[in-house]
Amino acid sequence: MAKDATFDVVSQVDAQEVDNAVNQTLKEITNRYDFKGAKTEINVDGDTIHLNADDEMRMKSVVDVLQSKFIRRGVPIENMEYGKVEASGGRVKQAITIRQGIDKDLAKKISKDIRDTKLKVQTQIMDDKIRVSGKKIDDLQTVIGFLKKKDYGQALQYENFRS
Repeated sequence: MAKDATFDVVSQVDAQEVDNAVNQTLKEITNRYDFKGAKTEINVDGDTIHLNADDEMRMKSVVDVLQSKFIRRGVPIENMEYGKVEASGGRVKQAITIRQGIDKDLAKKISKDIRDTKLKVQTQIMDDKIRVSGKKIDDLQTVIGFLKKKDYGQALQYENFRS
């Protein structure tokens, strides 16, 4: 009897790389001429990044610098959920939430899309990841290629490929 080959579909963001990108952003902002005399703050609290700036123009600049640092460090910006820019006391603030894992609704959609390919593979939703198994490794590689072409609104990674 042949053993099934498997892999997991996950959506993760490396917290250390996020912290490094935030630190690089702070360093760049303190050295930029257009931020001289401005009081800009960036705080990381778990899976949330809190931005605080003097005005909306500076807030937009901070977000642009932060995104560029994320891209440079390999942090998927698709997993960032931007909150509303709120004004209070002459300052503006914004929260950026980092999505970790695949939520149930997205997992069901991905599983349905995989089933619709008519390949001989099975999917199993396991908390915040999806396990895909099948007898042929080629079928699993086809599924990975299929998922890479689709856009689900957040970055997907493929790990624990076992045969």
